[in-house]
Amino acid sequence: MQKNVLPRVSVIIPSYNRAKMLGITIESFINQDYPKDSFEIIIADNNSSDNTKEVVSYWQSKSSIPITYLFESRQGVHYARNSAGKMAGGEILYFTDDDMIADSKLLTEIVTLFSLDPLLGSATGRVLPKWESEPPDWILKLCYNGWLSIFDELGEGIKVEDYDLGVYSCHQAIRRDAFFRGGGFNPESTCTDYIGDGETGLNIKLITLGYKFGYNSRSLIYHMIPSSRMTQDYLNKRMANQGSADCYTEYKQNIFSSEELLQRITLYHQKILEHAFYATMKRISEEIDWHMDEGRTHYYLSRISYDLRLMHDLKWRELVLKYDWIN
Repeated sequence: MQKNVLPRVSVIIPSYNRAKMLGITIESFINQDYPKDSFEIIIADNNSSDNTKEVVSYWQSKSSIPITYLFESRQGVHYARNSAGKMAGGEILYFTDDDMIADSKLLTEIVTLFSLDPLLGSATGRVLPKWESEPPDWILKLCYNGWLSIFDELGEGIKVEDYDLGVYSCHQAIRRDAFFRGGGFNPESTCTDYIGDGETGLNIKLITLGYKFGYNSRSLIYHMIPSSRMTQDYLNKRMANQGSADCYTEYKQNIFSSEELLQRITLYHQKILEHAFYATMKRISEEIDWHMDEGRTHYYLSRISYDLRLMHDLKWRELVLKYDWIN
């Protein structure tokens, strides 16, 4: 009987000015139980100004796993991810972030999914929080979810579906050919603008190409969440970014006319007034979800700004409609 050969995996970690956390992340991947000769680690330094390079060099000297340092000067996590994907040698590209701690069985468990269906293009598992400090009650009630990149809704077991299960790029394995056919990750934040929908956009492209999505609860990673993210200011910013991402997604799918964009902007103004009113009344009555209503005012303010730019900036519209972000 022929011995099964595990696919080679490339672990890709984009990093920007998180040298202290990055070392913890790298160490957790060095300690994977996946065969040491079957995976590599690529650190894509996205123009950091701290000692990121020195941290990578330190772990290169200690690791039995090959670690490659890549400097990507173009600001934007999509540039870092996509550039690293181009130089990766793995059949499976595994993407995570520089503030994560991987369980030792993460790679073994996530790779098993790809043997279940040849059309499985992308896979994920559970993302649980590692809090820097005790979170306030409202964070636990309202933000124990995607607002803090926590993914714990699917419970135990294995799933393979023909729709996006809610895959986040902090814990996402992608079949190499699917990644390139899909044109890589769409843009997210840059040094000046929050452009688009990142992994959501890539997942939409994968669905269009006929790929499926997998989930294995035993593939587990922890997200290091600092106290600075357990604040209303952070939630407001996070929801504003989501507003930009949603505008990007919807425009790519519909290519609205200027008249349609204006109608949408009018609706956003109404939504801002509604949520501002709700936030005020809920604070008075001490209802905890006023936090979400305040966040939604920032969400719709961001959508107004984004759609106005779509109306008046031809180059911006062309940027939004771009498909391939690898080349």
